[in-house]
Amino acid sequence: MTQTQQKILIVEDEPEIRRFLRVSLAEHGYLPLEAAEGELGIAMAASEKPDLIILDLGLPDIDGTEVAQRIREWSAVPIIVLSCRGQETDKVAALDMGADDYLTKPFGVQELLARMRVALRNCAARSDSCYETIFTAGKLRVDISKHLVFVDDVEVHLTPIEYKLLQELIKNAGGLVTQQSLLRNVWGPGYAKEGHYLRVYMGALRRKLEEDPAQPQYLITEPGVGYRLKVN
Repeated sequence: MTQTQQKILIVEDEPEIRRFLRVSLAEHGYLPLEAAEGELGIAMAASEKPDLIILDLGLPDIDGTEVAQRIREWSAVPIIVLSCRGQETDKVAALDMGADDYLTKPFGVQELLARMRVALRNCAARSDSCYETIFTAGKLRVDISKHLVFVDDVEVHLTPIEYKLLQELIKNAGGLVTQQSLLRNVWGPGYAKEGHYLRVYMGALRRKLEEDPAQPQYLITEPGVGYRLKVN
């Protein structure tokens, strides 16, 4: 993809900064897209599939760190944070939630462009596409960007915990995920030894997703170790 085709999503509530970024990016051959709120930014990230996202943290509806975290559930698109928050803790929080880089306002456009080029190169080196929004395995289909789950084209309602558990298995589809890893990532670091939580929720997932929960096709137990989401 050439630079003139690269779409940059600006998620920023201040009109003056959006205008400055829109003009600057267009002058350098990029195609700017704009969202003034976090929820709209997430929706546009899914629908427009930008090559890079420039994200403000102080948005009017939800915090920018939540935007980054939610986009990271289904996309590896580069995210560069622009924020007035200059404290080290703010930078660490944004990076931990999935941002690739962090610039404090006020910023220089040449530095931003340089960091964009690095982030775009890194994304291109990782994969041909930084998006993977639909997961399928047999009759199971998950729209990751919209948190929708279907079995044989019929929508299945999952609780937040059930969905998070399925999401962790999808991230490692085909591979073995240990009980401790699932407990830590779904419930938190203090639950690494609470194996009964996992058994209860895995049973509930199987009842909702499997044709025969007693003989699962997708959610496979590896006795004494963990679970595997079978993809073929």
